[in-house]
Amino acid sequence: MDINAISYKVRGAIYEVHKELGPGLLESVYSRALMIELGLQGLKAVEEVPLYPTYKNHSLDLGFRMDILVEDQLVIEIKSVEVLHPIHKKQLLNYLRISKKKLGLLVNFNSVSLVDKETLVRIIN
Repeated sequence: MDINAISYKVRGAIYEVHKELGPGLLESVYSRALMIELGLQGLKAVEEVPLYPTYKNHSLDLGFRMDILVEDQLVIEIKSVEVLHPIHKKQLLNYLRISKKKLGLLVNFNSVSLVDKETLVRIIN
């Protein structure tokens, strides 16, 4: 499936989870609900995908975890915060760079509406 088609379906799943649960819950709740919704949408997704950065071809033996990877192409970073900050966008961009993925979605579920461009952000590597 084309990355833009995946992104479209994922955004629909995100909106559905937000409509059903509303704001104010923990990130883990939204992550689990989104995994269910992605499955209902027919998308393959994996939670807590490990990432291992390197420095000058040496493993740093440190691990990060991407919240959700969809169809082995799109990274979703879930937040439930008062407001998204630039560091949240940098975090997702670093995950994309380390994993060599091209597209990510940063979503802040702790918002009254996801229509604002600062609550659902598309980031390209």
